[in-house]
Amino acid sequence: MKQALAIRHLAFEDLGLLEPLLVKQGYSIQYLDAGVDSLDKRLLEADLLVILGGPISANDSVFYPFLQDELNLLKQRLQKRHPTLGVCLGAQLMALALGAQVSPMRSKEIGYGPLSLSEAGRNSPLGALPEPISVLHWHGEQFSLPEGAVSLAHTELCNCQAFSLGPSVLGLQFHLEADPTRLEQWLIGHCGELEQNGIPPDKIRQQCQALGNQVALAGTRVFQQWLNTLESTHER
Repeated sequence: MKQALAIRHLAFEDLGLLEPLLVKQGYSIQYLDAGVDSLDKRLLEADLLVILGGPISANDSVFYPFLQDELNLLKQRLQKRHPTLGVCLGAQLMALALGAQVSPMRSKEIGYGPLSLSEAGRNSPLGALPEPISVLHWHGEQFSLPEGAVSLAHTELCNCQAFSLGPSVLGLQFHLEADPTRLEQWLIGHCGELEQNGIPPDKIRQQCQALGNQVALAGTRVFQQWLNTLESTHER
């Protein structure tokens, strides 16, 4: 059985909608909780590595030493182009491991908002997203495009919202994996950030009621297409 390893930085920011797709695709799933579980060579050996989101900065290894372990192992994995998916903080860590920069934005993107695809994005698994579409954003930092990677999407505030490095490496700044039926966990867990930025929780609840199911269906199509691409690439 193929193994999918997921690095989780925050309990409720898990694989979400991606988990049942992985099971259906024949993967066994194991979580490693950052800061608790050892980050070791399993990150190099897994058939698929997923690095999930979290509220810390990818540049915060001085305060959170496990980040340096993640980065060192990611560099080795990405050099070999082993199948790797990063979401939000995970995508930022991937970009950093590939030599790009992660830096603060002029303002945070929190809540459902528009996403624009590049031509390359339309020809990638992200092409399964209908246009126009709004997705769930939750970040205050952004990554520059790693050398050799292709930019797939952007927003008005963030020049690079997604990148690919060949068919097996995908970084997403936004949250296609988030299950709209579990949004309340996000609102509780990030209550301090919402208050700090003057965003009432009910605003995001209303956005989710209007858009959550549509985004979930579209996100499921994106992940399924990407997993199918991995499978066909591996079969070759």
